[in-house]
Amino acid sequence: MKVRIPLFLALAAAMAGSCQQQNRNTASSSETEGSPEIEIEKIEGAKPLNVVFILADDHRYDAMGFMGKIPGLKTPNMDRMAREGVHVKNAFVSTALCSPSRASILTGQYAHTHTIVDNSAPMPEGLRFFPQYLQEAGYQTAFIGKWHMGNQDDQPQPGFDHWVSFKGQGQYYNPTLNVDGKQVKHADSTYMTDLLTDYAVNWLDSAGSEKPFFLYLSHKANHAEFYPAKRHAGSYANLEIQYPPSMFLTATDSSTVEMPPGFRGPEGPVNKQDIPDWVREQRYSWHGVDYMYHGTIVFDDFYRRYLETLLALDESVGRVLEFLTEKGLAENTVVIYMGDNGFGFGEHGLIDKRHMYEESMRVPLLVWAPGMQFQQHELEKMVQNIDIGPTVLELAGVKTPSPMQGMSFAPLLRGEDIPWRDEVYYEYYWEYAFPQTPTIFGVRTDRYKYIFNHGVWDINEFYDLREDPWEVNNLIRSKAHQDTIKGMVDAMWSWLEETGGMQIPLKRIGHKKFDNRYNGTY
Repeated sequence: MKVRIPLFLALAAAMAGSCQQQNRNTASSSETEGSPEIEIEKIEGAKPLNVVFILADDHRYDAMGFMGKIPGLKTPNMDRMAREGVHVKNAFVSTALCSPSRASILTGQYAHTHTIVDNSAPMPEGLRFFPQYLQEAGYQTAFIGKWHMGNQDDQPQPGFDHWVSFKGQGQYYNPTLNVDGKQVKHADSTYMTDLLTDYAVNWLDSAGSEKPFFLYLSHKANHAEFYPAKRHAGSYANLEIQYPPSMFLTATDSSTVEMPPGFRGPEGPVNKQDIPDWVREQRYSWHGVDYMYHGTIVFDDFYRRYLETLLALDESVGRVLEFLTEKGLAENTVVIYMGDNGFGFGEHGLIDKRHMYEESMRVPLLVWAPGMQFQQHELEKMVQNIDIGPTVLELAGVKTPSPMQGMSFAPLLRGEDIPWRDEVYYEYYWEYAFPQTPTIFGVRTDRYKYIFNHGVWDINEFYDLREDPWEVNNLIRSKAHQDTIKGMVDAMWSWLEETGGMQIPLKRIGHKKFDNRYNGTY
């Protein structure tokens, strides 16, 4: 197997050179005094489309009914998107954490480039979001929902004509929202997912047809702790739990999670010797199945409440699709549904995200566009969160700006054969508040995955995903795979070197200690 240097580097260089040789059809404006001007290059002959981007929180890639992974799970509206549109089967985030991933979506850049590397790092000055380019192209834009990127504020951000958000993670019931700069309190058992959808549909209804629109609907769901809509509470009380085969590999005699009767572990070779120590030790922690959230909930309830919270999210998708259909807007609108990162449910004895295992870095990605002629309803190519901005811009008739490191996958949706990446890259930076997971870098191809556990005295990881989809047979010592491993290691370091990722972007942030070991000091 030959692992190549990231294809996007060559494409970006070619695009930059081409732009210098062509007559530029540009438009520019000053956002605020002292801000750099925004320039766009339009795609000649393109017809701008309306775009709705729906972002879910912590929605893992296989938690959709049509995937068949969870018997009894019902997501009829996501199923409809996949059936009538395109399911991007291999969609990944470059960092499996809320703020860095959301920043990568909005900027089209890796975390080490935009420097929002954790949930506390403030946004740097001059960061450019793709909706700002849309505004310059004549779009009306709205952001509705969870911002949680770079800070905990809810103030309106650049690129959006209409703004509805909340502070931090928000709350599922009776939230207070910032609506265009004003605090609006909601009560009477108002449910966040339903409320955000109300705001979204109302804005779409008022948008008018004079200018194309872009809506960014960013849900709180399905972020922990999970609280379903009251109408959905208990819907999956009798659902059979799907315990992953790797859940009990690191269990000890003192484990608080009992192996269920009839449980079957992973088939094929299992390398228990080379499970990283940090994975073993995290089992009994805030993000481990033996001490989940410090023992405040048991695994089975946790699992079922996640799926019950997902029900309102699916209904939200359905409401948007129905509105567009009923108003005659569907033919000129593209709806994209995505998760900001995945979520673990017991794999390797862990919950949450952050790590580079499949359940963490892999996300759902659906595209619904009745006006587009899809050649296939499943896309196998590897797409990342950094590709969302370039894709939306192309749908709007705007070429990818040079600061973006992602690529538009719109041609792939149309069935065009274009040069595309053979691998995706991953980075996660150790967090002060959740020190159980180390800094991680890595690369994944369509078959292999290499994980570099940085800053800890521990073993690295290499998996053959075709033979070992559960990632339980670490082949890092395998003599037969050393050439492949070396190629992937070289590719990973080349990616970091050539994209400016060789230094961890530290930020001066005060972290208040929250346990009695540090007596409440900083």
